Amino acid sequence: MPTTSTLEAVSPPLKWAGGKHWQLPHIRPLWEQHWGKRLVEPFCGGLAIALGLRPVRALLNDANPHLINFYKQLKRGFTIEIEMVNDEDRYYAARDRFNALLSTGQQNTSEASQLFYYLNRTGYNGLCRFNSKGEFNVPFGRYKTIGYTRDFTKYRAAFKGWTFQALDVESVPLDAHDFVYADPPYDVEFTDYSQGGFSWDDQVRTARYLAQHAGPVILVNQATPRIKELYSEFCFEVRTASGAEAH
Repeated sequence: MPTTSTLEAVSPPLKWAGGKHWQLPHIRPLWEQHWGKRLVEPFCGGLAIALGLRPVRALLNDANPHLINFYKQLKRGFTIEIEMVNDEDRYYAARDRFNALLSTGQQNTSEASQLFYYLNRTGYNGLCRFNSKGEFNVPFGRYKTIGYTRDFTKYRAAFKGWTFQALDVESVPLDAHDFVYADPPYDVEFTDYSQGGFSWDDQVRTARYLAQHAGPVILVNQATPRIKELYSEFCFEVRTASGAEAH
């Protein structure tokens, strides 16, 4: 069985704050020791790791349901039809429309995923932030130029063997031989990637849950004193300055 998909490589489709492409040189040698296993990411984010490793099988999870809806649309075959221009008035009108869809239970529609892409490309610094009411509230980005993509059909083949879901980390189903790469929101002040944020209790729950997994786990975080203490408590082998905390 090949270590990676033989399909055409594609780039991450979104701008994503805290992208993890820089970690690939650290992760790839560990992944190659376990070729043939399913890659599981409880916090898949912008897909830099999955698209860099290109596993044949993957379970890609994220607590942000709008992100997962976008990926599911790409897996089906997806083109964008809405107007996309780098304009402040158009941006805020699209943001209002996106929030209106969320408030009326239309968050899993094609229109919602199209707006999500446009807001991601046009909003400030690729942030994805929601207020306490669950409304997307990232301001206009003020870029000089923006390159928008309309045809995402090539992702249908790339995502063929991948499953996308939006569950809490402790609900992610793990098989004993899965290769787990977990990159939770870092132990820093900004954690509002989805409604409810990511608290210290969530950090503890994540470490506890993944420490129980029988297969290989790579757990990455900001090397704060309490993170290093937490991971050591759950018997992770803590490595700093290498870009990875490995189990």
